[in-house]
Amino acid sequence: MLYTKLGEDGADNVLCRAMEEMAIRIKQSEKLYAAGASRDLRKTVHSLIAIADQIGLQTLAQVSRDVVNCIDSGDWVALGATFSRLVRSSDQSLTAIWDLQDVTV
Repeated sequence: MLYTKLGEDGADNVLCRAMEEMAIRIKQSEKLYAAGASRDLRKTVHSLIAIADQIGLQTLAQVSRDVVNCIDSGDWVALGATFSRLVRSSDQSLTAIWDLQDVTV
């Protein structure tokens, strides 16, 4: 859908910027999680939702929402598991996009 709306060059540009932003925010969120900075972690993870939605990564967007919900409810045990799932999902999503960009048509 992104390629239909923006064309190949435009979509590639959006994907590259989104991937870079996601990687930065995931790394930042890992540091915030380790530091126990839940307010900043919530803000950073919440920003991932819009990025993931923009490029069609619905699972990553949902897991990000789940992390935010855990923070909002103060469920620190669930946060640990859900945050780990977010990191795994983001790694898988970024790897899948990189692999797709290596495919020539």
